[in-house]
Amino acid sequence: MSVNRHKQHWLILPEDDANRQIANGFFLVFPDRNIQREHPADGWGHVRDAFKRQYNRVMQKYPECLMVLLVDFDNQADRRAAVTSEVLDSLRDRVFVLGSYVHPEKLKSALGMSYEKIGKALARECVEGTGDTWGHPLLRHNSRDLMRIRKRISLG
Repeated sequence: MSVNRHKQHWLILPEDDANRQIANGFFLVFPDRNIQREHPADGWGHVRDAFKRQYNRVMQKYPECLMVLLVDFDNQADRRAAVTSEVLDSLRDRVFVLGSYVHPEKLKSALGMSYEKIGKALARECVEGTGDTWGHPLLRHNSRDLMRIRKRISLG
């Protein structure tokens, strides 16, 4: 199912299958939202490259488009900057980078939940403004982008 590109809509580009499953949790919480999950890009570098190749153009064409890049940070504090290095400056306020600080497998083990349950918990907390799951040590580095997303959700 595709989104209505002329209304506020979210595109989620996951790095890999584990992140795709986390994104699925958002669909379970928000079945009526204007959200579309893209196919996994097979690595954070491919997420960056796909953005340069395709999504800069898409987001310029559709000013209501918001994009979540769902990646593993692989213990790299500068991963967010590396992923967004190909995002046009004019689009940066509509692009959000989220993910586990290590990798989703470690997050799944630490939380004792399936990927979809993790996604559902994160989605609920986005709307409710709570942060139990988002406050986990493997996720708390997302706080800045999470705050930006919460503002967009409350406006949308």
